[in-house]
Amino acid sequence: MNLFLTDKFGRPITDLRISITDRCNYKCVYCRTGNEGALYGDLPFADYLRMARVLVGMGVTKIRLTGGEPLLRNGVVGFVRELSELRSPNSRNGGDPLDIALTTNGHLLSDLAQPLKDAGLTRVTVSMDAVDPDRFARITRVPNGYDHVLAGIRAARRAGLWPLKVNCVLMRGFNEDQIIPFGMFAREEGVTVRFIEFMPLEEGRTWSADTVVTLDEILARMREYRPLVEIPRSRSETARRYRFDDGVGEIGIIAPVSHPFCGHCSRIRITSDGKIRTCLFSAWDHDLHAQMRRGASDEELADFIRGVVQKKEERHHIGEPDFVPASRTMVHIGG
Repeated sequence: MNLFLTDKFGRPITDLRISITDRCNYKCVYCRTGNEGALYGDLPFADYLRMARVLVGMGVTKIRLTGGEPLLRNGVVGFVRELSELRSPNSRNGGDPLDIALTTNGHLLSDLAQPLKDAGLTRVTVSMDAVDPDRFARITRVPNGYDHVLAGIRAARRAGLWPLKVNCVLMRGFNEDQIIPFGMFAREEGVTVRFIEFMPLEEGRTWSADTVVTLDEILARMREYRPLVEIPRSRSETARRYRFDDGVGEIGIIAPVSHPFCGHCSRIRITSDGKIRTCLFSAWDHDLHAQMRRGASDEELADFIRGVVQKKEERHHIGEPDFVPASRTMVHIGG
């Protein structure tokens, strides 16, 4: 089996994101209309594990579990434990351990942080779009959620799930005034806050360029609070990273709209119903689970995956006249 999965543009595919459910207990305004629920359903963990094992055998070294809200799945701790037993191909040591991460809204994290760490989870990212409880409730449409998420962040820090990242999607008119408060939060809580430009992946299809708070705006606003120093990053990193001038606190900015990073993309995604997506903005899916239902061997699955990866898009076209929205919205793709 070929150990190096590479697309036709020469980009190595080393990062896999698996959505283990498209259910979510939040109804964030930039993601969901509040009217739609789960559309695609979940697969048994054994099926996700087999997909992951085949892809790890092809050179994947990082796996991130997403949703929906992945902590809604019973058995997620056991699944992490099984993933942690997989090893990336390495002739020197019999295989290196995987980097296993999880993205969550944090509402259920306080009780699960330590069990996840003990099972082999490496790190966690918490989605949190305001540091003001009332604003948080308006964005998520969940009352009293802020305290649960803050407790989850602190439990993850105690458990040693590190680096601990907090993601904030900025939308003009909703939470752009939270930039400096998040800078203060990063310093006080010892976390990395990452701002994400709003992308056209919401159920309501209401995105417009005017709603995007860009990287340059974020930097200008944060520098009103304290000077920033840029941190060197690897080519495949999605975030531009900065620390404050006194070395206390770090922020990142993921800017797919104003500063696209498609040229170094190393990711593919598997949806909760077992489809491969080669880009967040793909116009189509590739049904890996159907191959499994037909009785395909691991070698046949690997051949199917190689063929799909050769169709990986060179880049997205957000904001361009020929832009076509993704065939699924974010909650049904996996973050």
